[in-house]
Amino acid sequence: MSLSKKPELLAPAGSLNVLKTAVMYGADAVYIGGEAFGLRAAAGNFSNEEMREAIAFAHEHGAKVYVTANILAHNYDLDGIEKYFHELKDIRPDAVLIADPGVFEMARDIMPEIPIHISTQANNVNYRTFLFWKKMGAERVVTGRELSLKETKEIREHIPDDMEIESFVHGAMCMSYSGRCLMSNYMTGRDANKGACTHPCRWTYSLVEEKRPGEYMPVFENERGTFIFNSKDLCMIDHLPEMIDAGIDSLKIEGRMKTALYVATVVRAYRMAIDDYFEDPDRYRERIPFYMREVLSASRRKYCTGFFFGRAGEESMFYEAERTAPEIYLGTVEKTETVDGKSFAIFEQKNKFSVGDTFEVISPDGTNADVTVLSMRDSDGNEIESCPHPKQELHVEFDRNLKIFDILRKSDEN
Repeated sequence: MSLSKKPELLAPAGSLNVLKTAVMYGADAVYIGGEAFGLRAAAGNFSNEEMREAIAFAHEHGAKVYVTANILAHNYDLDGIEKYFHELKDIRPDAVLIADPGVFEMARDIMPEIPIHISTQANNVNYRTFLFWKKMGAERVVTGRELSLKETKEIREHIPDDMEIESFVHGAMCMSYSGRCLMSNYMTGRDANKGACTHPCRWTYSLVEEKRPGEYMPVFENERGTFIFNSKDLCMIDHLPEMIDAGIDSLKIEGRMKTALYVATVVRAYRMAIDDYFEDPDRYRERIPFYMREVLSASRRKYCTGFFFGRAGEESMFYEAERTAPEIYLGTVEKTETVDGKSFAIFEQKNKFSVGDTFEVISPDGTNADVTVLSMRDSDGNEIESCPHPKQELHVEFDRNLKIFDILRKSDEN
C-alpha cells in the first residue's frame, strides 16, 4: 500500500439498521453475514433481500459490502454452500470472505467475477501464505491476530503491491489461535468454527481437586471470581501511524453482534482519527485524548494492543467479567416530522427515558451535543411522560432539531 493512500475503514454490521449506521458514520466498507455459512450465527444476519438493500444503500453512499462465508465446512455443508454461492453471484457483493480451501475453490468456480478475501480464520501469519492465496486468485488476506506490526510489514515487503492486507484495529480478541477455539464445541456442543460460539472463555471458573469432586475452590482475582481465559479488547486508535507504516490496506473493526450505538461510536472515532492523520499528523496527535474518550464510552473490556508490538502477555488478559456499557443506547433517529410548528424526532426506543431528561446526541458529522426532552408521544399520538417499553415507536420533541441517523445516548451513571 502506498503510504499516501488512506487505508479502508471496515466496519461490522449484524443488521440492516447497523449497516446503514456504519456507512453514515464513516465506514468505507461493511462486512455482513448471510443467514448461513458465516461465523456469527447469533448475529441478526441478512436475508437475500436485505443484502440487496444493504448493497444498494452502501453503493449509493460510496461504500462497499463484503459478505462472510468463512465457516470451516463439513461434507454436509457443501450442497448448501453451492446453492448459496449461486445466490450471491446474482446479489453481487463487493467481495466474499472465505477461510476453507474447498469453499474457496467452489467460489472461484461458481462466481469468478466476485473478489475473494481470505478470512483470519485461515491463520494467515506469513508471506508465503499470502503468496499462495494470491496465486489461487484472492485479492486480499486478513492477517491472523497473532502477527506483530513488524511481521506485517515484512509480509508487505514480500507480496505484490496490488495484494491487499486487512488487519483488525479494534474489538474483541480471542484466547485461541486466530479464533480456532474448541472450548465451545466441547462444553456446549456449539461449534465456534461454524458460527455458534458460546464464548466460554468469558465464563467464571473455579478449581476442583481430583480427589475432592464437588468441592469448588475459587481463585480470586476480584470479588466476582476468576476469568482465566478472558482477553482484553484490542484498540489501536492511538497507533494508526504504525499500522499505516506497516502497509495495511484495510483497518477492520470487530463486532457483528454489537449495537448501532457501539458501531457508530467506534467507527466515527476511527473515521475522524484517520482523516485527521492524513490531513495533519500533529492534529491527529493532539486529538488522541478525544478519540480515546469516544472509544472508552463504548461497551467494552479494558483495552490493549494485542500482538502488534510483540507477544501478548499478562497485560492482554482481563481477569474480570465483561463490564456494562458506560453509555446507554436510547435510539437512532429514523424520521423527523413537523406538527403544529414543532419538530419531532421519530425512532424506536431502546432504553427508558422521560420528559425533562437531558442526554447526548452524536451525529455522523462528528459533533456531540446535549439535548433535553420537551415532550413525547407514542405512535398513536398520545402524549406520554416516560417510555418504559423497549421497541416502542416514539415521536419526541427536543430543545433542538435532530436529523436522521443522529444517535441518542445517556451516561450509565445518570
